[in-house]
Amino acid sequence: MRKQYHFRKSERGLLAWDVDRLIQLAHRAQGIEPIAIPLSEIKEIDEAYWYDSNSQLPTCRDLVSHMRLVNEADLRYPIILSPDGRIMDGMHRVAKALLQGEKEILAVRFPSMPEPDYIDVEPADLPYEDS
Repeated sequence: MRKQYHFRKSERGLLAWDVDRLIQLAHRAQGIEPIAIPLSEIKEIDEAYWYDSNSQLPTCRDLVSHMRLVNEADLRYPIILSPDGRIMDGMHRVAKALLQGEKEILAVRFPSMPEPDYIDVEPADLPYEDS
């Protein structure tokens, strides 16, 4: 699987979480069980997600790349949500569920926000070797 990060803007600069670590934390956390949540509760469905600035307007090639990832997404794995219900991992699975006409998707939600792996970082400066 390709190396992925979850990003959030903050007063401390751009925060980044290694998605592999988020998955490990979600598996190890006591009391976090996957539950089915309505897709209608996922705010990011109606927000700019992968392309959130004018400098990142998608090309046709970019869209096809995402379509491949959506097609390969496995809905047996739950998406990961932050305590406030925002997606930390799994938007391609959400897109696949929407495309298939599903009403719900499996999700785990962290009870508290894990510490980021990187603070005030540029995405291009992160390690992206395959995991």
